[in-house]
Amino acid sequence: MFAVFNKEITVFFSSLVAYVAIGVFLLVTSLFLWVFPESSILDYGYAGLDSFFSITPYVFMFLIPAVTMRTLAEEKKEGTFELLATSPLTDWQIVLGKYLASLCIVAASLLPTLVWYIAVYQLGATVGNIDTGAVIGSYIGVFLLGGAFVSIGIFSSSLSKNQIISFVLAVFLCFFAFSGFDSLSKLLSLQSVESYVTALGINQHYLSISRGVLDSRDLIYFLSFIALFLVITKTVLGGRKW
Repeated sequence: MFAVFNKEITVFFSSLVAYVAIGVFLLVTSLFLWVFPESSILDYGYAGLDSFFSITPYVFMFLIPAVTMRTLAEEKKEGTFELLATSPLTDWQIVLGKYLASLCIVAASLLPTLVWYIAVYQLGATVGNIDTGAVIGSYIGVFLLGGAFVSIGIFSSSLSKNQIISFVLAVFLCFFAFSGFDSLSKLLSLQSVESYVTALGINQHYLSISRGVLDSRDLIYFLSFIALFLVITKTVLGGRKW
């Protein structure tokens, strides 16, 4: 697993993929956080990173599929996956190695944003006038959200040799997993079970953690969601025909 992990990390950071992805993420979120008047902290009148945590899921919907679309699709297209699969590595080691490497990109993109927390902490009318507990919870929620989207991206990449198809499929699945169940719950035929349908989506659990309260049900949801897509990915790889 660590051999695959090291290979993926080396490929990511020896090309422009990781740097462009992290750069785009920081640029877009910083514009919403500091520049655009509808969401700028400077226009809100209070110290908080709410706009950052609100926009991040939608940026991740495109950013993470762009990072993960090559993980397995490129291996299949270049014919190197056969060599990887016939090595002493198991399917689980391949899947987990690629998953953890992609997750590192998510962590690397979030790490520089801690500077914004420090800035907001200092810029308040009263220094330190920021809900640190909620910020910590939101960062945990964003990281878990990123982990869930990475699992979707790895799964989508396992289905096709075409990276564009993998990207489009991953974007759709990420959007549906995050917002789709909320929309479904509004249907007349499902309003009687609205709370149950909404609970199937990521958004409710993400918002819950973002309040600064780590509920075990939310953690179990994210871990189960990630495990489900990794199991499906492993099953897809295990069902290959040589």
